Amino acid sequence: MSKKTIKGGEFVIKETSYKDVFIPEEFDEEALMIRQSCHDFLESEVLNKLDQIDALEEGLMPSLLDKSGELGLLGISVPEQYGGFGKDFNTSMLVADAVGGGYSFAVALSAHTGIGTLPILYYGNEEQKEKYLPKLASGEWKAAYCLTEPNAGSDANSGTTSAKLNDAGTHYIINGQKMWITNGGFADVFIVFAKIDQDEKLSAFIVERDFGGITMNPEEHKLGIKGSSTRQIFFNDCQVPVENLLSERENGFKIAVNILNIGRIKLGAATLGSARKVLTQSVNYSNERVQFKLPISKFGAIRYKLAEMATRIFAVESATYRAGQNIDDAYEALVEGGMDPAQARLKSVEQFAIECAIIKVWASEMLDYVVDEGVQIYGGMGYSAEAPMERAYRDARINRIFEGTNEVNRLLVVDMLLKRGMKGELDLMGPAQAVADELLSIPDFSESEDSPFAEQKKVLSNLKKAGLLVAGAAVQKLMMTLAKEQEILMQIADIIGYVYVAESVLLRAEKLQEMGDEKAEYAKVMADIYMYTTVDKVSVAAKEALNSFGEGDELNMMLMGLRRFTKTKPFNIKEARQKIAKELIEQNKYCF
Repeated sequence: MSKKTIKGGEFVIKETSYKDVFIPEEFDEEALMIRQSCHDFLESEVLNKLDQIDALEEGLMPSLLDKSGELGLLGISVPEQYGGFGKDFNTSMLVADAVGGGYSFAVALSAHTGIGTLPILYYGNEEQKEKYLPKLASGEWKAAYCLTEPNAGSDANSGTTSAKLNDAGTHYIINGQKMWITNGGFADVFIVFAKIDQDEKLSAFIVERDFGGITMNPEEHKLGIKGSSTRQIFFNDCQVPVENLLSERENGFKIAVNILNIGRIKLGAATLGSARKVLTQSVNYSNERVQFKLPISKFGAIRYKLAEMATRIFAVESATYRAGQNIDDAYEALVEGGMDPAQARLKSVEQFAIECAIIKVWASEMLDYVVDEGVQIYGGMGYSAEAPMERAYRDARINRIFEGTNEVNRLLVVDMLLKRGMKGELDLMGPAQAVADELLSIPDFSESEDSPFAEQKKVLSNLKKAGLLVAGAAVQKLMMTLAKEQEILMQIADIIGYVYVAESVLLRAEKLQEMGDEKAEYAKVMADIYMYTTVDKVSVAAKEALNSFGEGDELNMMLMGLRRFTKTKPFNIKEARQKIAKELIEQNKYCF
């Protein structure tokens, strides 16, 4: 089945066919075997040692990474010539998902395989790749990523760590402080960002622990992910050979941005593994816990929670693997066009940076919802460290901060979209003007075509119009000051994000029906639930944004248009949630 070429961010202005998206049910047998290996590893090596991991038992986490390396889990993305498996991007996402239920271990593995290894894979020269990648893929060397500083978090380029070439021209002398460095306590190789001389932009370096001049504070005491080694690291006249400059001088900020794009969507995948685990535990407990002579899974309030948890997981999963395959497809097209594979991988991820940011936000907030409701379902036991929810609840909280805060990512979604519009890469103004013209026309009262998904598609199309209405009006009214209106920008980002995830779950449900999959009927119900709740969320965000800058008759006309674009037919959402909850309870696990 041939696919159309899809551009990143294009979903805002165009309808996507289910034929052009990938869904998790399409993973081949080899990918599923890799996923099973990850699950088996967690069961045999990690989940029975959680207290020891959280206590930072000396040598335990490095030994787990060693064993992961023996299984090949650290080299999924590394080409075979450097000792890895050379799998595609979506398979590496599946691995992040599969180990996502591994608490602090998942953080250590993701940091090593992602931000620790990928800068060398994508930006290193051949000598650097040959020296470092085989040892990183095997686990012989562990990796960490040193970007954040005490006064440089979201504003990474404001970092003050310095690099100065020595008189002999053989080494850069690095001085500075880095903080929140995952794997810092045991890493052998650090990707370090610093400014050479008085440069405005960062450069990146591959720094080995054995170079000397590296000291660190004791392990940080954290709210969650306690088993993840997190250190402040100090570079005191650390001598780094000139050949360890990564890529070109002042290219560090670009490296950081592109690697963070990958980290964002991988984080989204990792939350899925954690969320499914929490939901399965919640279903188990609700079937076992008896109150008023009944299992609490019999009560509507509990069923509501279980169904809503499942729906949000299913929706985010749909969006995550849709975007992952878009990245793979873009990569293949670029390579076929003659681009270097490493450059093509970066360009393909950059093409879908908007989707990566959306998935990071929606996935981390989905997990927060799931673990919070998990605690609630467990009741008093949910608050006890003897039960699994306490650790899951604390560990989940970091994800809204990791890889750029959710606030920064929301701002980036709109910023990237508008910039692509201004560059002519996406035609935003044409569709936005069409929506403005539609406000002056007679509403369309025709019935939707007679197909199972026609009504949802009409609703989705109208939600996109609502987003274009708000964004177009904000650009026209506020112009150059829009960049400072963060509340409005985040409301626009919410509309865009909800539309993307709602469309993703709808397309998945449609494709499953076409495939004749046994869970197609449940997928459609969850798509209906997600779409119905999305309409209200889009309506609120759009209304608040319009009220922030609109005035008089113009505002009234836009609000009238918004009501037109957020109309839905009556839908018995209670009955829909009951159907989903009933299946979860009967299967006694997350089963979709």
